[in-house]
Amino acid sequence: MELSVYNIKGEDTGKKVVLNESVFGIEPNDHALYLSVKQYMANGRQGTHKSKERSEISGSTRKLIRQKGGGGARRGDINSPVLVGGGRVFGPKPRDYSFKLNKKVKDLARKSALSYKVKDNAMIVVEDFAFENPKTKNFVQLIDSLKIADKKVLLIVPENNNFVYLSARNLQRVKVLTASELNTYAVLDATSLVVTESSLSILENNLNA
Repeated sequence: MELSVYNIKGEDTGKKVVLNESVFGIEPNDHALYLSVKQYMANGRQGTHKSKERSEISGSTRKLIRQKGGGGARRGDINSPVLVGGGRVFGPKPRDYSFKLNKKVKDLARKSALSYKVKDNAMIVVEDFAFENPKTKNFVQLIDSLKIADKKVLLIVPENNNFVYLSARNLQRVKVLTASELNTYAVLDATSLVVTESSLSILENNLNA
């Protein structure tokens, strides 16, 4: 599949790039996408939630009522889970939510996400560019020129470019990632994917390694 290459003014340069079918033209695997997004979100959880059990509640241990014959649930003391203000039964404890996912599955998920964007005509290829200084106005002009100012944009650059990153940092609906940092969640979360020419070859090499 071929895509036109645009410059930062939104003009067609006349150049074409041929997308690698094994990266941008596969049959998407929805289950791999689900697992990859699940892992990404799980890895972002702090896991610091905690509730107190009855042994951790500060309160009298005096026996409140007789063991039997009361007609209700037995309660040993005021910290019993059956009473308001008592401990919680099987409450949450600090834990690590992260889990392992095979590299082949993660690569398949990224390929599937990229293939969905190409199928939906939501991917734009632009010439490599750089800003002379960090200005949000420069980035706003770029997305205006490409007619994607009203969309959630993910820009993929070949390497860290501090001026480009700082120019986009104040824009809520824009995210900038290097080709090596690309993850499935970021691709699916964006409604428009902007990829620089140099990034294409890096993506193809990384995902077909």
